[in-house]
This record gives sequence, C-alpha cells and structure tokens, in this order.
Amino acid sequence: MLLAIDVGNTNITFAAFSGKSLVNEWRIATSSTRTAEEYGVWLSHAMALDGLKLLDIKDVIIGTVVPGALFNLKGMCKRYFGCVPLVIGEPNVTLGMTPQIDNPKEAGADRLVDSVAAHSKYGGPVIVLDFGTATTLDVVDGDGNYAGGIIAPGVNLSLDALHSAAAKLPRIAVEKPHHVIGKNTLECMQSGIFWGYVSMIEGLIMRIRQEYGEDLKTVATGGLASLFAKGTEMIDHIDKDLTLAGLVEIFYKNRS
Repeated sequence: MLLAIDVGNTNITFAAFSGKSLVNEWRIATSSTRTAEEYGVWLSHAMALDGLKLLDIKDVIIGTVVPGALFNLKGMCKRYFGCVPLVIGEPNVTLGMTPQIDNPKEAGADRLVDSVAAHSKYGGPVIVLDFGTATTLDVVDGDGNYAGGIIAPGVNLSLDALHSAAAKLPRIAVEKPHHVIGKNTLECMQSGIFWGYVSMIEGLIMRIRQEYGEDLKTVATGGLASLFAKGTEMIDHIDKDLTLAGLVEIFYKNRS
C-alpha cells in the first residue's frame, strides 16, 4: 500500500491507498517537535484499530507546508517502512505541471498538489478553493499548469482574531445563520463570518473569471467547504480529499 502524508499548518493527514483507492485515513495535530518514534507508535496504533499494520505500507509520498516537520517524518519512513519517501518540492519529484508564477519555489506544496488533482479530475481551466488555515483560491489553466492565485485569512483565524481582540465577543462555531441581520451577538458574529466569507468568495471568483476571460469552474476542498457551499451557487464541485488525490496522482506519475 501507499501512504500519502499531507502536512498542513493545523493537522497532518495520513492516508493509506491500495492502488488509487483510499483504504483509510487518520489525522493528528501538526507539531514540528514530534519525533519519528512518536509518529511511528501513534500511526501503528491508529492503523491497528482498523485492522492494518505498518508492514502493509511499501511506499510513501509527503506534501508539507511545515518544513520543520519533514525531517522526523522522513525518519519515520526510514525506520518503520524501510523506504525513502517522495517529497513534493524536492528536485527528483515531477509534478507534471509548471507553476507559471514569478518564483515557483514560493508556491505551497498543498496548492500545487491540489492543482494537479483538480485538473486530473475536473479538467481545466479551474479554480481551486481551499478552506484551510488560510482561505486560498488558485487558478489552473487548460493545460494543467498552476497560473497563480489568492491568499486570504482562514475562517477560523478570523474567529480567533475576533475573540482575542474584542473582550466581549465569545468564541463561536461556524454555522450558517437563519438570517443575515442578527438579533444578538452570536447571530451577528455567525452572519458576519458566514455571509462575509460567502460574499468574499463570490466576489473573488467573479473577479478571477473577469480577469482570466473565461467562466472557470470552481472546486472547493477543506473542512468547511460543504458548509460554505450551502450559501453560494458559484461552487461547482466539493472534493474533501482533493489533496490526497493529488499526492497519489503525483506518486504514480513519478513511479512510471
């Protein structure tokens, strides 16, 4: 089996694949100080609960936006899987696409991987909308190349900022409110976050389409994609496993 590891700013996702079929996935909070042994022991127990073993893993591919976590993840692969992982961004790994931006090294691994997956699954040109620690919109052209994008504060970052900076504003969960005009503090905050982000997303997608000159389809991913899709008709597809699909696609491009 192939183990795909997606290292985000908030969580690390470990996903086991048989061929290109997802077998199971497990998440752990991202930490740059976690050792190779800690990763290995935790993953061993998580897999065992689903009837799997570390010995089932033969290959590994890693995409990370947290460089500090990479060394120990590589150590885990060497110690527990006996393999050297493919790592997105390293010179020996081919993406099958060209980042058409000023400095290709600036593009986050997750954004490049999402672009590969979106073009492979949905064609192009396409906009990839990712609700992660940051909210990003990335443009993939008709040939599958990464054409640039937008980075905005993430939904939960905005909520944390409100709670931290305003003494009387509570920490709230993100929900779609019944009304735009709130009648109490909770409703007002929910409306501001939900409809505020919906309006931002719609406005940015509209401006991207105008500037690009085509009516690009939009694929949304990330934990909040399904929720925000309820507030707009400008999201054409929801794909919560887009990044994992991209890692698998890139692995087999390189393997062949």
